[in-house]
Amino acid sequence: MELQVQLKALADKINQLKDKIETEESTKHAFVLPFINILGYDTFNPTEVVPEFTADLGLKKGEKVDYAIIQNDEPILIIECKNWKEKLSVHGSQLFRYFHVSKTRFAMLTNGIQYQFFTDLDEKNKMDDKPFFEFDITNLKDSAVNEIAKFHKSNFDVDKILDNASSLKFTKEIRKQIDTEIAKPSPEFVRLFASKIYSGRLTEKVIEEFTELVQKAFGQLIGEKINERLHFALNKEVIIQEKDQIEEVEQTKVVTSEEELEAYRIVVAILRRKLPTNRIVYRDTQSYFGILLDDNNRKPLCRLHLNGSKKYIGLFNDNKAETRQTIETIDDIYQFEKELLETVGLYEDVY
Repeated sequence: MELQVQLKALADKINQLKDKIETEESTKHAFVLPFINILGYDTFNPTEVVPEFTADLGLKKGEKVDYAIIQNDEPILIIECKNWKEKLSVHGSQLFRYFHVSKTRFAMLTNGIQYQFFTDLDEKNKMDDKPFFEFDITNLKDSAVNEIAKFHKSNFDVDKILDNASSLKFTKEIRKQIDTEIAKPSPEFVRLFASKIYSGRLTEKVIEEFTELVQKAFGQLIGEKINERLHFALNKEVIIQEKDQIEEVEQTKVVTSEEELEAYRIVVAILRRKLPTNRIVYRDTQSYFGILLDDNNRKPLCRLHLNGSKKYIGLFNDNKAETRQTIETIDDIYQFEKELLETVGLYEDVY
């Protein structure tokens, strides 16, 4: 959530300032460096973010790429920047040359608004022609935020990003093809459906008639799916509101014990290694003492059951299902330090 908030703040800043930004240098300082900071890298540390990184190109020595992010004395991401008014498509060949002579597996091309990430899926040590991930920071989707988080300093893992890069790349291309076919169905696409439901000969006239029918059918299907999602979302919101109202009524009957507060402080002491303490919030109910991320009851960190004859700590797995573990005293909570820290990783928007 914090990452999403930071990206939104930068997007708002870009919309306010872009008409006053005239040069590439201004674009770097106003838009690109703040983005690198959001990823957790210190732009004031020349051993971590190197400006004007030298990339020798064969006989052509001293060529420089705008920035390189360094980890363990090796570049993990090289960045080429352009003026925010320029289109990125015409600049890929320059970054391609830099990539070839560096040891990085990732390259980023940006004008401070559009961002394109490249790797070498097609041929090792040779940058792909097309990015595997791209986004517009002023029109950012939740799925893009999750992918950006993988490049955060605290998450960066070359193998994990590479494993996901192929899926991202091909999914993006498939979506483009689907968009094209829905907007203007090709004869091959129309024939695929017509051959399944039309028993006659697929003449040019039949294909022409089915082209309109296929386009109409997809339009109706998409419209219905959107309406279903909206209906589901509205009903879900009503249910959540009703549940919250019930919890508020029940909350008036709850008395929080000193033992529960002390147990909460133990959990905070464990989780503060990964979370700011202000993001670890408790909600006491009649049936359990819940500890949540960002005060969100859909992001439980653990539950404490301390009021019965036996005491339990409730831990959550990947499916967010609770498993109770018996504890003799609240000091036993320290035994579950590993499980508690792993629970934080269930939420992709933590950083």
